[in-house]
Amino acid sequence: MSDFTSYMDLALAEAKAAATRGEVPVGAVIVSEQGEVLAQAGNETRALNDPTAHAEVLAIRRACAVVGSERLIGCSLWVTLEPCPMCAAAIGFARLSRLYFGASDPKSGGVDHGPRVFAAQSAHHVPEVYRGLSERQCAVLLRDFFQEKRTQSE
Repeated sequence: MSDFTSYMDLALAEAKAAATRGEVPVGAVIVSEQGEVLAQAGNETRALNDPTAHAEVLAIRRACAVVGSERLIGCSLWVTLEPCPMCAAAIGFARLSRLYFGASDPKSGGVDHGPRVFAAQSAHHVPEVYRGLSERQCAVLLRDFFQEKRTQSE
């Protein structure tokens, strides 16, 4: 059995970079079965004026370009926040093998909360899901970002 390597630090770095750009601090990293980082991204919805420019979707697009396929079989996605329903669907469509996420998202999540995309009978592909990796760091980053936004608007 091989040693476990976490890529959550890279995802957190992407989330922090997104926060400095004024984006919601979510970061994602896609890693090949061999442990090669294929793509990294942070949210860019505001920068691109694109509501679909979530970190997960951008990382999936970039990784697919690198491998030359719409399928990322054998690959893992590391993301700082539980994916929303749109991103969960994209994860399934990309056939990612594993999903690792940090903070849960009871309000907007699509994996353990809300529509639970992978539990639906219509799910064509269900990745292995690992929850709570670096959960505290991921949650604090989000909490502090939104607290600062609320303070600025007062």
